[in-house]
Amino acid sequence: MKQGGLVAFPTETVYGLGANALDEYAARKTYAAKGRPSDNPLIVHIADYEDLKKIAVNIPPETDALAAHFWPGPLTMIFEKSDLVPLGTTGGLDTVAVRMPSDPVAAELIRAAGGFVSAPSANTSGRPSPTTAEHVENDLDGKIDMILDSGAVDIGLESTILDMTVTPPMILRPGAVTADMFAEVIGPVDVDETILKPDSSQHPKAPGMKYRHYAPKAQLMIVEGDLREEIFAIRQLAYEAHRREKRIGLIATTETLPFYKYGIVKNIGSRENEKTIARNLYRVLREFDEEDVEVIYSESFAVQGIGKAIMNRLEKAAGHMRIPASEIAAKQKYRRIIFVSGTDSARGPMAAELLRNQDLKQEYVIDSQGMVVLFPEPANQKAEAIMKSFQMTLEKHISQMFDGENIMDDTLVLTIDENQKRKILTDYAQVKNVFTLNEFVQDDTEIPDPYGGPLAAYGECCEVLKKLIERLTDKLNLLAKGEEPQWEKYM
Repeated sequence: MKQGGLVAFPTETVYGLGANALDEYAARKTYAAKGRPSDNPLIVHIADYEDLKKIAVNIPPETDALAAHFWPGPLTMIFEKSDLVPLGTTGGLDTVAVRMPSDPVAAELIRAAGGFVSAPSANTSGRPSPTTAEHVENDLDGKIDMILDSGAVDIGLESTILDMTVTPPMILRPGAVTADMFAEVIGPVDVDETILKPDSSQHPKAPGMKYRHYAPKAQLMIVEGDLREEIFAIRQLAYEAHRREKRIGLIATTETLPFYKYGIVKNIGSRENEKTIARNLYRVLREFDEEDVEVIYSESFAVQGIGKAIMNRLEKAAGHMRIPASEIAAKQKYRRIIFVSGTDSARGPMAAELLRNQDLKQEYVIDSQGMVVLFPEPANQKAEAIMKSFQMTLEKHISQMFDGENIMDDTLVLTIDENQKRKILTDYAQVKNVFTLNEFVQDDTEIPDPYGGPLAAYGECCEVLKKLIERLTDKLNLLAKGEEPQWEKYM
């Protein structure tokens, strides 16, 4: 580094690409290795607080308090630069961004290299930042002189950037140090909510403000709404992609992972501990590159605390491509279909399994429940035998009681006979969209009850259900296109 070389090294946030910050030639090499625009300033890393006065002037008095609380740590502060710092390091600006990392390897390297190390993230410009040495090698192998491998980083998102040249100080890039944390030390700070457009002629004052950053190779899209709407919308997008045989990725959390069936699903962390989401974000984006997906859909996250930093990085990675979950929801009248029978042991489960195996244009959560379920039990063995003859199975089915208290307005309840429908309407006035299966598909073919009969009786029942489910499929697919069925063709 003293001779102008480039060395990737770990910090607590992400791996940095280190160079001598006072060597303008080294700065040019840094920009070239990353493919980074030369107006995108580099952060100067120091290991000793006293060194700040050598590279910054007119340092505000609040700096001491901020440094005492957050240095060493994931905070970058912007000051007016001294003449010691070349314009090549600052992207042509008269200000300098300064950080003191807490990683001990980083601190020792900075001191050994002379005390001032410029270090953007050690990745190809625009790609997800590296959180392991392997990520650095994947991007910069052959372009830099050395990589110091210290394992995975702790935080996983770049530092918070605070502009100290304005009053009050302003957050230009959110990170692990939040506005609330600053307020406890120096009082309220401003937050720059603007995003510079890619074609803006204005120089970015801090890294990551102007250009598309942190992006995987696939197009990333953020689905936004309340969490239930987001889950539904992503499920539907994934189902449509599955039908078209498109390879897609889904970013889910520990809490939502079980709801997704299609696509390559990756768990980014827990909503109960958003630090895990921050730590895993770039790793997950890079893993999707290895999976060679075409599109990635992500849930959104709260914009409080470190969630603000997570959303900032996601939005930059997505090029601000967002999908309102409500728009997806508006295209589908029913999201869940429940078949209701007596004991939930034969006719209801058979109907549900038959529908799951239809070519539906939209995805539905398909269940069966019963009005008289004394205890959970498997499906009737004869019903299971008949379903196996159709290459289907009820082996995972366990009967459950009808839960009328938790039925949403987007649920379609289809009863096997009129008695169950009347019981639901009487006991659960709030439940909407209750029909007998015959009524909904406008076919009065009676569904026989095979209970106590031979295997052939269950076969006859299944044949009737099969025809009704085919009509149901046609109706649901027409509704998906905004059309109503013309039932005359069935008469």
